[in-house]
Amino acid sequence: MPFPASTPDGVAAALSAHDYLADEGLATAIFLALSLHRPLLLEGEAGVGKTEVAKVLSRWTGGELVRLQCYEGIDVAQAVYEWDYARQLLHLRAAEATGDAAREGADRLEDELYSERFLVRRPLLRAIAHGEGPPPVLLIDEVDRADDEFEAFLLEILSDYAVTVPELGTFRALEPPVVVITSNRTRDVHDALKRRCLYHWVEHPDFEREVAIVRVRAPEVGDALARQVAAAVETMRGLGLYKPPGVAETIDWAQALATLGRSQLDEGSVAVTLGTVLKYREDQARVHDHGLPDLVRAAMARGA
Repeated sequence: MPFPASTPDGVAAALSAHDYLADEGLATAIFLALSLHRPLLLEGEAGVGKTEVAKVLSRWTGGELVRLQCYEGIDVAQAVYEWDYARQLLHLRAAEATGDAAREGADRLEDELYSERFLVRRPLLRAIAHGEGPPPVLLIDEVDRADDEFEAFLLEILSDYAVTVPELGTFRALEPPVVVITSNRTRDVHDALKRRCLYHWVEHPDFEREVAIVRVRAPEVGDALARQVAAAVETMRGLGLYKPPGVAETIDWAQALATLGRSQLDEGSVAVTLGTVLKYREDQARVHDHGLPDLVRAAMARGA
């Protein structure tokens, strides 16, 4: 096992050393995924830090971060491999112009066109055929945005860690990549994919952990402001917003206020920076309806 941590606490400490504060449940899930060489499926609301897990694992292990961003309509050519037709055409024309095409013959020229020289490796093939060194960290991000057919295709990849290119043969991983799959649960991920993964639901951090995250990720933010911002965000998440703020928005907000020279929350500062933390007009209206003075008073009290 190439990873130095032998316990969940060791994983948590290693992640903390790379500025990611994981709770016990997430650290345990990561530890087991690394130990058992199983993909880790992380579900949770947008902004809770799922994608960041893969980035931190990459920094920790030294493996290349290979990211596959899923979206509706993504297909095998965009995820696994495709041929560089433009370069193939240029090569063909050059061979014809120089007379190489006639000398080499059609079969040999075709072999050249479908060699690795013209193979464009997309994320899944790059992660599987990574060669020597630490295994890469394969991030399959927002798998819930992909079509059912593509999700079914992933089953084979995650079972065998092998990809067949008909013209070249089968590429098989010498060592399986570390796989992190994220889902915002815009639709249910199929049971077949879940069976191949370890699963963890990522919650918003509690108050004290969010304060600690802000302190780590935005050291320019003072302690009092960090606590008040975390408290205000905690209140916002309880207002039934369409898009409750994630950890990234908390950090952005704290940094924005610090950039404006604020060391404490006040009603005016909240009013002019609300767009940093809430990205929907309806959500901003709901916070205004709740009352900015009440929000600030509660944050001051909670953050004291």
